[in-house]
Amino acid sequence: TQPMRAQRLCIAALMLKACVLRATKLQAKLAPQALAPCVLSRRAARAHTTKMTAAKMISETTAAGEGPAPVAPANFIRNIIKQDLTVGKHSEIVTRFPPEPNGYLHIGHAKSICINFGFGEEFSGRTFMRFDDTNPEKEEQEYVDAILEDVKWLGFDWQERLTYASDYFDKFYECAIQLINEGHAYVDSLSPVQMREYRGTLTTKGTDSPYRNRTVAESMALFEAMARGEMEDGSAVLRLKIDMASPNMNMRDPAIYRIKRDAEHPQLGNKWKVYPMYDYAHVLTDAFEGITHSLCTTEFEAHRPLYDWVLDHVSTASRPRQIEFSRLNLQWTVLSKRKLITLVREGHVSGWDDARMPTLCGLRRRGVPPEAISKFVQSLGVSKAEGTIDYSIFEDCIRQSLDYEAPRVMAVLKPLRLVITSWEEGHVEMLEGAVHPKRPELGTRKIPFSRTLLIERSDFEEEPPKKFFRMRPGGEVRLRFGYVVKCNEVVKDDEGDVVELRCSHEPGTAGGQGKKVKGIIHWVSEEHAARGTVRLYDRLFKAPQPGAGHEDGDFRRDLNPNSLEVLSDCALEPEAHAPEMSNA
Repeated sequence: TQPMRAQRLCIAALMLKACVLRATKLQAKLAPQALAPCVLSRRAARAHTTKMTAAKMISETTAAGEGPAPVAPANFIRNIIKQDLTVGKHSEIVTRFPPEPNGYLHIGHAKSICINFGFGEEFSGRTFMRFDDTNPEKEEQEYVDAILEDVKWLGFDWQERLTYASDYFDKFYECAIQLINEGHAYVDSLSPVQMREYRGTLTTKGTDSPYRNRTVAESMALFEAMARGEMEDGSAVLRLKIDMASPNMNMRDPAIYRIKRDAEHPQLGNKWKVYPMYDYAHVLTDAFEGITHSLCTTEFEAHRPLYDWVLDHVSTASRPRQIEFSRLNLQWTVLSKRKLITLVREGHVSGWDDARMPTLCGLRRRGVPPEAISKFVQSLGVSKAEGTIDYSIFEDCIRQSLDYEAPRVMAVLKPLRLVITSWEEGHVEMLEGAVHPKRPELGTRKIPFSRTLLIERSDFEEEPPKKFFRMRPGGEVRLRFGYVVKCNEVVKDDEGDVVELRCSHEPGTAGGQGKKVKGIIHWVSEEHAARGTVRLYDRLFKAPQPGAGHEDGDFRRDLNPNSLEVLSDCALEPEAHAPEMSNA
C-alpha cells in the first residue's frame, strides 16, 4: 500500500543515521505500535534529512487524486488517554486551549490547538476555549477577537465552552484565603529587587524572607488591604510557603498575587486591585473546569511540581494531570511573541497579518489553507523530544493542499507583447482549458485567444543557452491550450530593449493537436486580460536561525531585504476575476 511504501522509504533513509535509529527505538519503547511514516519523518528532520525524506513521505502517503490524506500517528499522549479511559480513571476526556490574550497566534500555537481540540474530538470529549487573562496591562480585546477567529479558521468549535480565567477570580480569592488560614501562604513586603536577591540562583539556595513567619492574622489583614487597593503597587505580594531551598526555582515561595490598583481589565474593568499570577490561576482554572488532561509544551515541565502542589493544598472537585509535549520550532522564522511584537512595532512588516509573518492571520492572508496547517502538525507526531523543523516541510504541506484544491488560471507577471501576424484582426477564438489538470470532474474553462497576446518576459531569450526550449528568434513553442507559434521578428525600442515579438501560428494545432514541440509557455490575451497587483513573498529571514550567528543575538540583522516584491499591472486570465475563483 502507499503508506507501507512510504514507511519503507523513510526507514531506508533513517538507517543511514545512527542517532535517528536510537530515536526510533526510544519512540518504539514509548509507543509499542508500529511507527507511522510521519513520525519517522520527524526523526529524519533531526538528522538533517527532513527536507528529502519528509517531503517524499507526504507525497507517497497521499493517494493520487484523493487530496490530502489524514493521518493519526501514535504518540504517548494518546496512549495515556486510552489507558485512563480503559481503567476507568475518567469517563470523559476534557481538554482546553488556554492562550493569553496579549498577542496574535502563530504556527507554533497551531500545534497546541490541533492537539487539544484534536484529542477532544477523537475521544468524543469536550475542549474549552479559555483565555488566561491574568495580566490586564498587556491584554486587549483585539487579541481576544483575533484568537477566536484563528481557532475557528482552523476548523474547531468550542460550542458553549468559551471561558476566561477572570470568570473565576472570586474563587481564586477564596482559595488564597484558605491558603493563608492554613499557613500555606503569607504576605511578603520585600521589594522586587530584594525578592530576587533572596530567591537565590540555580546553584545557590534561597533565603527565607524576614516576613515569611508573619502570623495568619497579620497576613490576612494585609492581603485584604491589598485587595481593597489600600497599598501601593509593588509594596507587597502574596506568596506560597513551600521551600526556599528547593532545587526547583519555581518552588521557592512563588508569588501568587500582586497589586495592580489602576489596571483596567478587558472583561472586568477596574473591579479588582490585586491579580493572580499565571501559575496559580492556571491550575485552579483547570480544576474548576474539570480538565482531565492539561496538555502544554515542555517549557512548563519545571512548573509541574508547583501545579501539583496547588492541587494538594486547595480543595477542588477534580484533579487534572499536566502533560508536556515538545513545542514546534521552525527554521527561517521566529516564533517568540516578543520578537514578533518587535517586528510589528518597528515597522519591519506591515502588521500582524503581513503575509511574511508566521502568525495564523498572516498565513491566512497569504492563502495558506487551514488543512495544510493541520496536515503539517499531524505529520510531526507528538513527543517530548525537542527539535527544529526546516520551513520547507511546512511549504511542502501547503503545496500539497493547494495542488489538490486550487483551480488553475494563467497569469503573466512581467508581460512581453506577442503579436500573431497570421491571425485575423479582431477575431477571437474561445479555447478550452482544464480547471484542474488532475481533477477532470471540475470541468473546463473558456480562454479567449486573440491576435495580440502577452507572455512572460523570462520565456524569451534572444541568445538562449543550451536546452532552452521556450521562445527564441526563429524558434517554435506551443501556447498552453493554444496553437504552436513561431517567432519571426523581434521588435526593440530606442534603448535596445525587446518590446514585441511578431509570430505566425500553425493552424490545426490548438489544444495539443498536430505538430509536437518541446516548449510550452503560458500566455494571456492582452485585450481580455484582467489587470492586478501581484506580491511575491520570500522568507522574512535570510538565516535558518535568525540571530544565532551574531554575538548580540539580534535577529533583526538577519531580515531578508528582498522578502517582498510588488509587481503592478500584471495580466491575468479573465477567469481569475470569476466569483468562484476569487473565493477559492
